[in-house]
Amino acid sequence: MLDVKMKFPDFSLLDTEGNLVTNDSLKGSKTVIYFYPKDSTPGCTQESCDFRDMISAREGVRVIGVSPDNAKSHRKFIDKFNLNFTLLCDEDHLLAEACGVWIEKSMFGKKYMGMERTTFLLDEQGNITKIWKNISVGGHAKEVFNNI
Repeated sequence: MLDVKMKFPDFSLLDTEGNLVTNDSLKGSKTVIYFYPKDSTPGCTQESCDFRDMISAREGVRVIGVSPDNAKSHRKFIDKFNLNFTLLCDEDHLLAEACGVWIEKSMFGKKYMGMERTTFLLDEQGNITKIWKNISVGGHAKEVFNNI
């Protein structure tokens, strides 16, 4: 299980433009990595738009959203809501599993595997400085940026 002061797991995922993003490419700036279940759903849209608005007012901080959606879905989501940060495609949920956020969930008595809404704050060297698990969307982005 990941904890504060640990190095964020090694990863290599594509963004919506087909660029490879790795944990090494994050070094040099503080980075917010938030995991969310699905593009264009109400809670995920609010969370993403809140991060969009917070990053506009703060230089030197990188925001990255991660979900199991594909690049086409991410591109529509970015365009529709004018998102100003990177979304990564974790279709095989390898990064989510490495971070412990791919979990068994339950809805209407049906069990399934899915993304637990979780945010990691990384320092300039890629070390975890704060973790928010199973968060509530309202006010979350503001709380994250207040901790930077």
